[in-house]
Amino acid sequence: MTKRFRKAILCVVIGCAMVLAFAMTGCSTDSTYEPETKTPQVQSPTIKEAGVLRVGVNTGRAPLAGMSGNKIVGIDVDVAAAIADSLGLKLSIVDTGSDPEGALKDGSVDIVLGIDKSSTDGSFWKSDSYLPTGIALFAMSENAAVPTATTGAKFAAQVSSTSAWAVMNEFGDTSLTSTSSPKEAFAALSSGQVQYVAADAVIGKYYANGSNINASIIALMQQPSGYCVGVLDSNSDLKTAIANAVSSLNSNGVMSVIQSKWLGGNMDLSSVKLTAGATSGAKAKSDSTTNGATSTDAASAGASAQGATSTDTTSGGASSAGSNAVKAS
Repeated sequence: MTKRFRKAILCVVIGCAMVLAFAMTGCSTDSTYEPETKTPQVQSPTIKEAGVLRVGVNTGRAPLAGMSGNKIVGIDVDVAAAIADSLGLKLSIVDTGSDPEGALKDGSVDIVLGIDKSSTDGSFWKSDSYLPTGIALFAMSENAAVPTATTGAKFAAQVSSTSAWAVMNEFGDTSLTSTSSPKEAFAALSSGQVQYVAADAVIGKYYANGSNINASIIALMQQPSGYCVGVLDSNSDLKTAIANAVSSLNSNGVMSVIQSKWLGGNMDLSSVKLTAGATSGAKAKSDSTTNGATSTDAASAGASAQGATSTDTTSGGASSAGSNAVKAS
């Protein structure tokens, strides 16, 4: 084969490749992705607004929910989007503050998220947990020993939180270093000022991950609980639909994806050891809305920069669940 012939063949090949590339580009610009349209699984009056699931969250409880600009973001927003998508509904997020039962009773929302499964507050129905939690002890080594009241260990916890109360109750007042925020507590742990941080397991994982601190949960100071969905007890059809949706999200990998996105990994507390106080039945609730995470904290701790789903508040109307839902890969 002569050089001139080889050059001619090469020109033909390059020319064909360019034509093919142009044709493919043309095809891609002429088509638009259309999300799958699903048949709604629940109808009015099971939900108040046809085709829309109105979900209540508490934006004072980052990372479950918080504000980033004029957007509501958080774990519960992603969970709400996934539930709405599984039910074939559009999504509307409503900030119910610290009164989820009031919002359910006055019809402002169809369901509420971020409800502590172990809480005795409220007369509404609670689903199975979609996210485990409990007051946890974090350490820099995953092999750290579970502390006892006689070891003289030092703990950091946010001031006035139930985690701080749990530390003082089990280990004594002098064992506690109070901090203004969970982020400060983990900074003290990372620098070696304390050996442990006490925090709600979800909040602690969120702040440790956002601060790039490789802290591990080594014990729980209470029996593990979890966050669940609340529905009016009288709404039997919606209770059934939500129970099935939560079960599906827990089993099909969607919740693992959401947890990894916000917490840096899957949250599994089933095999975590208990402190002596937890084992003996000492009771303490998970950190309440006094966890101190402001809207700015929710955005700056790093999770919202990891592609956090954002949803307009109800003043902006309902959004498509298909564009918000987090899919398992």
